Amino acid sequence: MIHEIMHVGITVRDMDASLHFYRDILGLRYQGELIMEGPETEALFARPGCRARVAYLNGSDAVMAPPVELIAFLDGETGAAVPSLFQPSISEICFRVKDIDRVYQHLLAEQVECLSAPQTFDFTGAGFGKSKALYFKDPDGIILELMEPLED
Repeated sequence: MIHEIMHVGITVRDMDASLHFYRDILGLRYQGELIMEGPETEALFARPGCRARVAYLNGSDAVMAPPVELIAFLDGETGAAVPSLFQPSISEICFRVKDIDRVYQHLLAEQVECLSAPQTFDFTGAGFGKSKALYFKDPDGIILELMEPLED
């Protein structure tokens, strides 16, 4: 039934600020953007008069790496949410990195809110290996994760 993940969508309040964050700070490649409007868009989002600015970014050419889709609604104010790891939702998007300590220092230099420094985990007993990970927030407070798989 399902063949692949096409993209991961994130609703944002300020497209320009989010593009700066995901493209310029995180280093995702900007693939392009479009404006969605008209009867099909209104039906898809179940919102009369709906208009949306949609941008796509990706950090990998790998087939298994779907792009991040940023959606900013232009037809009215987007409500503020309080993202939380502790309530039912998509808890985070995880990005694989090669040097998490270097990326962490970059995030701090860019004044990105990090929930902690990188933490080391050993799940070899469960068949998942070792890794370092940290959570951080985008401009809307959406929680994201960085993970660096570690060699033995």
